[in-house]
Amino acid sequence: MKNHYENTEFLMQSVKDKIGKPVSSRVVIATIESLGIRDIDVPSDYGFESIKSLADYIFKEINSLADYSELKNSKEKEDIEKHETIQVSDYVHVKARLFAKHYPLGILHLLPVFLQIAAIILFGYSLWTYIGFNEIQSTAVVLGVMVGLIVTGGFVQVIGRQATFYWNYEDYQMAKETIFYLIRKGGKSLLFVIFVISFFNIFFHLFPFNVLLVIFTYAFLIGLLLLVFAPLHTIKQRWVISVAILAGTALAVFAKEKTTLLIYVTHWIGISCAILISFLFLIFFFKFKIKKNQNHTNIRFKTPILLYQNYKYFFYGTAVYIFIFIDRILAWTSDTEGKLPLIVYFEKDYELGMDLAILVFLLMTGVLEYSIVSFTKFLDIGQKITSFDTPEKFNKQFIKMYWHSILLLVLTCVLISILIYYIITASWGYKGQFNQSLDAVSIRVCIIAGIGYFFLAWGMLNSLYMFTLGRPDIPVKGIILACVINVVVGFILSRFVSYEYSVIGMFCGSVFYMCYTFVESRKFFNNLDYYYYAAY
Repeated sequence: MKNHYENTEFLMQSVKDKIGKPVSSRVVIATIESLGIRDIDVPSDYGFESIKSLADYIFKEINSLADYSELKNSKEKEDIEKHETIQVSDYVHVKARLFAKHYPLGILHLLPVFLQIAAIILFGYSLWTYIGFNEIQSTAVVLGVMVGLIVTGGFVQVIGRQATFYWNYEDYQMAKETIFYLIRKGGKSLLFVIFVISFFNIFFHLFPFNVLLVIFTYAFLIGLLLLVFAPLHTIKQRWVISVAILAGTALAVFAKEKTTLLIYVTHWIGISCAILISFLFLIFFFKFKIKKNQNHTNIRFKTPILLYQNYKYFFYGTAVYIFIFIDRILAWTSDTEGKLPLIVYFEKDYELGMDLAILVFLLMTGVLEYSIVSFTKFLDIGQKITSFDTPEKFNKQFIKMYWHSILLLVLTCVLISILIYYIITASWGYKGQFNQSLDAVSIRVCIIAGIGYFFLAWGMLNSLYMFTLGRPDIPVKGIILACVINVVVGFILSRFVSYEYSVIGMFCGSVFYMCYTFVESRKFFNNLDYYYYAAY
């Protein structure tokens, strides 16, 4: 009974924090369900027959409080503490402050990527690349990275969603359990995929054993690295990623320069160092956070609830990485130039073009972060200053904000394109750093892929808006259909024209994904008042 009482008291506080004064027991029911609690859980966790009986009790208890008329939800309390009142006339100034803060912050989160680029320029070597690799070695390493990212991509997406939910409600124990549960499951999934590929390789001899060993080691380590980095975004400790990457790269470079170890082994040492730093930080961070702040709820972690609430986000995270790598696999399996030594064989010129093009996507992440932060902030402000009988006014404000974000995306893409042009042509660019000019194939791939990444970023921005209000169906369907288009178009062109035209499959898939999510985004924004109400 003690646990039932504590759980009910904590749940009552959560209801008050979320909605303030409930106007009916039905509102309490909706709030309880939004917290992931099911009828089947109520008897064991709270001692009531159903969610309805639990909600009736909570509604009655809240209404009997002496300060009932003064109750406010957590956001209203926060606004009062800050004395924050924002009028329509303040929008431009608020947006400017948000952009000044979050666009550089979004770019700053790419510091680990810039550290890797700097390492390649200075040492010809980074945490998992080396310019001295031959084609077969590069094939093994890149395939390992692909497998690691694809297998763990869905887990990373779920960590970002579910752990953030508990984190925002300051339930640090459940956030910790969710994060470490998903890291364990992600690690087991990596081992399972490795076992399956090994089993098929016994019968079909796709790769020599020594090549497969390299692929699997990189896949497992890169996958774990992604899994331990993901929670650091949720708990707003992204600086640890840069520290871990810097320390791992420094250790790997030291091992390469001062020892006779194979390059593979120096990479594995560096990646393992980055994993260890991040994992230990998570352990000690949550230990301190829970000891200092946690309310003990005694509510059990339930795997079925986690799966039911997040499977669509899992599919989305996996499909995004599959989409990104489809064109490479198609290009590297095309034998139009002669028989390939391996079923998948690295093509340097194609990869250089794709590596340059992905800068378009990476450098636009600041716009994505700013757009979503401003959207969520003004959602709350807009519903407070807009009359209930003029929802079209509320919707039009956000349609206008959406087009401002797209304009910003276009302007950013133009600036990035100018930067890439100089990287290709200037004396200080690629030729100056590596003493060779880019092949025409690389430039052609870079141009097509760069445009494709712009449309992919636009489509992902559309998807993020819908994710914010809990509507994942359209983004999931869109990215899956985009993968199909990517495969079909890329396969035909790479087999019947030339291998590098597999990039057109990626371009067509990205354009479709943007158009599909754009059409749905128009409906979304035209009915934003409804979706906002339904989400909360």
